[in-house]
Amino acid sequence: MAKVKKTSPVISDDAFAFFRNYINTPSPVGFESSGQRLWIDYIRPFVDDIFTDPYGTAVGVINPKAPFKVVIEAHVDEISWFVNYINNEGLIYLKRNGGVDHQIAPGQRVFIHGKKGPVKAVFGWPAIHTRISTPDKEPVAKVENLFLDTGARNKKEIEDLGIKVGCVVTYQDGFDELAYDYYIGRAFDNRIGGFMIAEVARLLKENKKKLPFGLYVVNAVQEEIGLRGAEMIARRIKPNIAIITDVTHDTSTPMINKFIEGDTVCAKGPSLSYGPAVHNKLLQLVEDVAEKAQIPVQLRTVSRSTGTDTDSFAYANDGCPSVLISIPLRYMHTTVEMLHRSDIEQTIRLMYETLLTLSPDTNLDYFS
Repeated sequence: MAKVKKTSPVISDDAFAFFRNYINTPSPVGFESSGQRLWIDYIRPFVDDIFTDPYGTAVGVINPKAPFKVVIEAHVDEISWFVNYINNEGLIYLKRNGGVDHQIAPGQRVFIHGKKGPVKAVFGWPAIHTRISTPDKEPVAKVENLFLDTGARNKKEIEDLGIKVGCVVTYQDGFDELAYDYYIGRAFDNRIGGFMIAEVARLLKENKKKLPFGLYVVNAVQEEIGLRGAEMIARRIKPNIAIITDVTHDTSTPMINKFIEGDTVCAKGPSLSYGPAVHNKLLQLVEDVAEKAQIPVQLRTVSRSTGTDTDSFAYANDGCPSVLISIPLRYMHTTVEMLHRSDIEQTIRLMYETLLTLSPDTNLDYFS
């Protein structure tokens, strides 16, 4: 087996250990508290205060008394499934919890998070020998024909395992490393963002940087079902500026049309988006920071919305100048999401250097 490098000059051993554990910890939409507890414990030494909201968004604050407020934000929730129906034979049928891809499900291993703890199960699928083999009649995975098999053979045995309708289901696959500094795992969308904003807070603390504003390091819930966590916390914090980080598609893989999705590639730096919710003067400031710090960036465009928490912050309250810094990702919403170590490092650097450039006097007025 080829050797892979586990750490880097930017990502310390302790940070890497947290990163790996954080990625492996289930944090499904609406049930994010496990991941949030880890994140809060990790970021606590780097901030002055921590608070959470009623639905579980977690916020670390530096300079909490400062009147001018800047947010750096990611989301913690991952796509998952709900137990929706249990038949008499003990097989479990599901409903989506977020934009989970049904086509990758057959043959996957999962955890059902029941009241007695996680229960292992598999997505069953008929053996190839038993399926109709003509091309036009080959069965296709759909939500309505997917089911979970726990080993139970009747409904009572399912109930004895602590499973009921409403239990959430996550895939078992976790973090791993590939050659050439690539990482894989489920839920890099967007726990990689939570890791990166925590690392920005760590760098500020370790480098003893004093910011002329209050910094709110926000790890939001419920992005995957409509940006709901960001919507709530933006109204509460009322920030003056927001820097959002999320994943974006590496469009260099097969079956992606660059004419539509643009040209973004892993290992070539963070991606900056142009779109109505992205504030043009703030975006130009970030581009200038990247050029000065020699951080490579890629450019992409979005249409009516970014599809990220940027939209919630940009249009909250009286409007908040917002910018989106994305990290390229392959195979989004699968169990083998893939990203590159150098992009993690460069995205952390870009957010960090941008914060050191901002001040309450930064002019983001379009008309002055």
